[in-house]
Amino acid sequence: MSSRVLFLRNDHTATEAMLGDVFAERGFDLDTFDVVAPELDDDPAGAVVAFPDPSHYDVIVPLGARWPVHDETLRNSWVGAEMDMVRRAVDTGVGVLGVCFGGQLIAQAFGGSVSPSPAPEVGWYEVTTDDERLVPGGRWFQWHYDRWTLPPGATEIARTENASQAFVLGTALALQLHPELDTDLLEVWLAHDRDGSVAEIGRSHDELRRQTTGLVDDAAARLRTLVDGFLHGVVRARPSS
Repeated sequence: MSSRVLFLRNDHTATEAMLGDVFAERGFDLDTFDVVAPELDDDPAGAVVAFPDPSHYDVIVPLGARWPVHDETLRNSWVGAEMDMVRRAVDTGVGVLGVCFGGQLIAQAFGGSVSPSPAPEVGWYEVTTDDERLVPGGRWFQWHYDRWTLPPGATEIARTENASQAFVLGTALALQLHPELDTDLLEVWLAHDRDGSVAEIGRSHDELRRQTTGLVDDAAARLRTLVDGFLHGVVRARPSS
């Protein structure tokens, strides 16, 4: 029987992109679940969501979103329900790979905090790591305005000068960085940068395009290392029941 991975598309603009390709290469059957519909972009707390049972999957991947995971209104709606799903997944030995908003959600679900960062990161940043076989160091794409504090019992793996970038807790690997990004996904995000958030921190759309063209192939190779490290070093390193 094939392994199954579920990608939680919290925001319709934040898809699995290259992550889907890599899991497919590893023989996984891919499922997706849309959390907030496009018509609720301006009122995401209005989404009424019944999340799937995580025990039906080998891995779940909560992806990014444009909204703050720590927003109290969201926590009282579907974000709280997704946090419950993540906790159930880890408790039952299901692998959880959280990306940006999804990584922050893991931190928040297990007792860490998430709050605005004094140094938002948009673009390609150098990431240092304690484990090259799990989260390879190098330049990874970032697009976030918040950052987490580690939950109790977590082991930090990687960081930039401005924020923690990866931690492991049980069968979960939380990522602040965006390993899934390719040129097509970047164009989607730039098209939705209507309020000029990129320019506010001194970047331009053309600069991000140039950087991505030059760096995305190397990041794709490191992404394969990351997924393999997650599958063999985090999910399969779980204690037997």
